Amino acid sequence: MTRILQFGATGQLAREMLDRQEGPIEVVALSRAQVDLTDPATVTRAIETAGAIDLVLNAAAYTAVDKAESEPDLAYAVNARAPEAMARACQARGLPLIQISTDMVFDGEKAGAYVEDDATNPLHVYGASKLAGEQAVLGGCDRALVARVSWLFSAYGQNFLQWFLKASQAGTPMRLVDDQKARPTASGDLAAFILSQADRLARAPAGAPEWGLLHVVNDGVASRYDMGKTIFAAAFPGREPPPIEPVPTSAFPTPAKRALNCVLDSSRLQRVFGVQLRPWEEAMEDTLEQFAAPEA
Repeated sequence: MTRILQFGATGQLAREMLDRQEGPIEVVALSRAQVDLTDPATVTRAIETAGAIDLVLNAAAYTAVDKAESEPDLAYAVNARAPEAMARACQARGLPLIQISTDMVFDGEKAGAYVEDDATNPLHVYGASKLAGEQAVLGGCDRALVARVSWLFSAYGQNFLQWFLKASQAGTPMRLVDDQKARPTASGDLAAFILSQADRLARAPAGAPEWGLLHVVNDGVASRYDMGKTIFAAAFPGREPPPIEPVPTSAFPTPAKRALNCVLDSSRLQRVFGVQLRPWEEAMEDTLEQFAAPEA
């Protein structure tokens, strides 16, 4: 049995981890009500007193990108200081730690896809807080994996898929950004990867190639406009879509500046783990089926 102590119980990844655990994998999730992520001492104590565990996953984060501009202390508390406490506690217990990060540590100025060791330059508080979390984890635990992801979607939580389904059912015209590009990623596929590698990571020693930065994204590049068209065709086959207009990022001024190139290169994922996540369109179709499935 491989036991994963998971910070986070209700977010996209957290829910998928709980849903997909089976066989020799057990996920023990800690909610925000159980652990105050703004209190490093409480975070540390949660790991110290967790009993027999093999791996720690931080699936919790402050994710309000625009609101972070006016709440920097809270963003840094959850996204940087809490992971730092986790890393130190894991190091003290000899436990591995998986930290989830983001494409938003980059500024989008690169012409091609970003590899793990490209220079970072976040454009806003949220990205800077996540980068600080990356650095704290890698500096504090010698068995740490920082998985960068982009544009997560699932049947849980708040994400573009959820928003688009509601907006499209209303039938009103939509304007979707077409000059931001990324590799949309299914939270379920991310969870499946983590669960499939849990035993391997629990046993990998310090210095092994598994540790460090890793881009975990589905195959295929898209804009929000591309995603919208794909979602509608898959969710409402045969129906005429509402008018969808492609617009530039400048059409939607936001407190936090957005990078245009959010594309992450995942060749290290294949090189180290022998894994290549499927096309995002295929993962999207499977995710849409979760909406139709009855609650267990």
